[in-house]
Amino acid sequence: MNNKNLSLIWKLGLVAMVVFLVWKGCSDSSGSKKSLEIVRAAKITRGDLEIKITATGEIKPQNRVEIKPTISGRIDEVLVEEGEEVKQGQILAWMSSTERAALLDAARAQGPEAFEKWQNAYKPAPLIAPLDGMVIVRAVEPGQTVSTTDPVVVLSDRLIVNAQVDETDLSLIKIGQRAEIGLDAYPDRFIEAKVDHISYESTLVNNVNVYAVDVLPDQIPSVFRSGMTANVVFLVAERKGTLLVPSEAVSAFPKHVKNPNGYDFAIYKKSFGGKLVPMPVRIGESDGRVTEILEGIKENEEIVIVKSKRSELGTNPFSARRPNRQSRPSN
Repeated sequence: MNNKNLSLIWKLGLVAMVVFLVWKGCSDSSGSKKSLEIVRAAKITRGDLEIKITATGEIKPQNRVEIKPTISGRIDEVLVEEGEEVKQGQILAWMSSTERAALLDAARAQGPEAFEKWQNAYKPAPLIAPLDGMVIVRAVEPGQTVSTTDPVVVLSDRLIVNAQVDETDLSLIKIGQRAEIGLDAYPDRFIEAKVDHISYESTLVNNVNVYAVDVLPDQIPSVFRSGMTANVVFLVAERKGTLLVPSEAVSAFPKHVKNPNGYDFAIYKKSFGGKLVPMPVRIGESDGRVTEILEGIKENEEIVIVKSKRSELGTNPFSARRPNRQSRPSN
């Protein structure tokens, strides 16, 4: 084969290679455009963000004290009612021992003078409050016979909400953290509160480890009753005047595109030529609905929410994060 033929073959091969590269570039470009679809346009806004988690609980006495008599006998008089506040050392009830009750019954049969004589000579026994608190149970009435195992009155030093928190959320709960209590019995009423205690031992509920968290109201309302079902919203994080974007607009930054900032996430913008451009952003907190943007984009910038036909980009990266988180409007 002469040099002329070799030159011709070389030129044809070079042309074929150029055509192939141009075709591949166009194909990749076309494929890239087809791989992303615009769902809708959006704008970067500034606003407040609150990250909250919820838990169910029950109103319980923090310290429940049953007042039982030290002797068996009969209740003469009960001096307190349910819901009444009492002080340490206060007399809650008077009772007669079994012997005194029998003696007085016999004296009463002998007449008023005999009854009064023995009533003054043989004094009744008092039941004393051992602490400051509220009467939550009045278990007896005058004339009722009791033993040393029967509670006459039950006291509570204060009512709290005992919330059950999933172990996956426990790291977000801190002593003194703000919370809000809602009651099933009063759905329109919300009580400000704070975390008072976090249990050190878990309980297995439906194959899930949960921890008891005591939530103390700032002011215990009169509607509180032991045993009520409560819903507790814990304030995990709060951002004021921060940049916000719909969470569905946040995608993983594409690996084949140069990333000048090295951020893991991207928000897409539409260029003048209609091309979709990923903007690397650094994100902050998210409630699943909106996400905080810390760096990479400015307020009022126009963006687009996109999805991938291969479902690589349109997936909200926050959709699987703590499904019991929610954002509620501030009062």
